[in-house]
Amino acid sequence: MSKITAFFTELMRKYLPDPFVFAILLTLLTMVLAFAVESRPINLVVQDWGKGFWSLLAFTTQMAVILVMGYVLAAAPVVDRFLNRIAGMVHTPRGAIIMATVVGCVGSYLNWGFGLVIGGIMAKKLALRVKGVHYPLIIASAYTGFTMYSLGLSATIPVLISTKGHSFEKQMGIIPLSETIFSPHILLTALAVLIVLPLINAAMHPKAGEKVTEISAELASNEESKGPSAANLLGDEKTFAGRLNNSRILSWLIGLTGMAFVAMHFMQNGSLDLNMINFFILFLGILLLGTPMKYVEKVNEGVKTIGGIILQFPFYAGIMAIMHASGLVESIAHVFVSFSTAYTLPLWGLVSSFFINFFAPSGGGHWVLQGPFMIEAAKTLGASQAHTAMSVMLGNGWNDLVQPFWILPALALSKLKLKDIMGYTVVSMFVVGAIYIGSSLFWP
Repeated sequence: MSKITAFFTELMRKYLPDPFVFAILLTLLTMVLAFAVESRPINLVVQDWGKGFWSLLAFTTQMAVILVMGYVLAAAPVVDRFLNRIAGMVHTPRGAIIMATVVGCVGSYLNWGFGLVIGGIMAKKLALRVKGVHYPLIIASAYTGFTMYSLGLSATIPVLISTKGHSFEKQMGIIPLSETIFSPHILLTALAVLIVLPLINAAMHPKAGEKVTEISAELASNEESKGPSAANLLGDEKTFAGRLNNSRILSWLIGLTGMAFVAMHFMQNGSLDLNMINFFILFLGILLLGTPMKYVEKVNEGVKTIGGIILQFPFYAGIMAIMHASGLVESIAHVFVSFSTAYTLPLWGLVSSFFINFFAPSGGGHWVLQGPFMIEAAKTLGASQAHTAMSVMLGNGWNDLVQPFWILPALALSKLKLKDIMGYTVVSMFVVGAIYIGSSLFWP
C-alpha cells in the first residue's frame, strides 16, 4: 500500500496543476473535442461557451449558500463540542484517519454541503490532538467521505426524479426514493463504503520510520489563538445596539419562524428541493449559533472556503454549454450504451457518468445533460429507470473523489495544495469504484 500511495502522490506532485488551471485546460480540451469530434465550427463553440458562462448563476449561488450554511452548522457550539468529544476519544494516527473518514461519510450522507465541511473541520481537530498524524492524508480521508453524498439524503438525481413535475416526468414518471437511495441494495452499498473506505484510508498512513508531515506549527498556532468573536467586536452589550446584536431572543424568534415555514411547507405536501434545504439549514444555523452576531461571525468564516467555487463554476457552466450544444455528452454516452444490454446498461451508465463528471461536476447539471439519453436507452433495452438513474448518480459520486472542483473547500480549510492530497484520493477512487461497479452489476 505504501508503494502504491507513494506512486500516485509523486505523480500528482509532478503533473497536477492548480484547480483553476485544471478548469482552464478542461475548457480548452472541451472546445477542441467539440470541433474535432462533433465538427462544431470553432466560432460557434466559442459562442456556446460565452453564452453558457453565466447560465448557472442561480445554481452557483445555491451551492455557495449550502456550503457556507454547512460550515455554520459544523462550527455551531453544540456540534463543535460533539466533535471535540469524539476527537478526545482518538489516540492513534490510524484511528484518527478512520474517524475523519467516518465523520466525512456520515456528514455527506446527511447533506453534501454539511459533509464537505464537517469532515475537514474534524480532520483539523484530530491533526491538532493526535501526534504523528500525516496531515495531507487525514484531510484527503475526510474529503473522500464526500462520495457518500451520491448514496444519501441529498443525492441530487434521486431526489429530483422523486419530485412531482420534474423535468423528465413525461419520459420516466416519478421514481420514489424507496426504489433508489432507500432501496435495500443502495443501503447495503452505502454500508459497504462506510466500512471499507475508512480502513483503506487508514492503511495508507505512513508506517513507523516513514516520513510523516504533521500539521504546520503556524497553522496549529492560528487555530489555538483565534481572535475575539464578532459578537464582542461588533457591539458592546451595554448599549441598545449591542444588546440587539447579541440578542438570543431575536435569533430564536426568526429561527423558529423559519422552522414554522418549513413545517407548513411539508404539511402542505411541498417538495424537498435545494432552495428548501438551504432555507432549513440557514435558520437551523441561526438557532444553533444563538445570537445574530455569532451567526455573522461563522458566515464570514465560511465564505472564505468557497472563493474557488465562485470563481470556477462559471467555467464549468461554459463547459457544460459546449457539451450540450455540440452533442459531446450524447456521443460519450452512446459509445457505452451502444454495446449495452438491459443488464449492463447501469454499469456503462456508471462508467460514462464518471467521465462526463469531469466536464459537468454538478449532479443536477450532469443529469440534465446525460439523463435524456440514459432514459431513452433504458426504455429501448427494457432496463430499470431507477437502476439507470442511480448508476448516473453513483458515477457522479465516484468521480468526485478525483474532481478538483469539489476539493476546493477542503483545500481552503487545510491550507494545503491539490497536489498534496490528490494522490490519496486516487487510491480511494479505485476502491470505491470497485464497490460501485459491483453494486451496479448485482442490483436485484
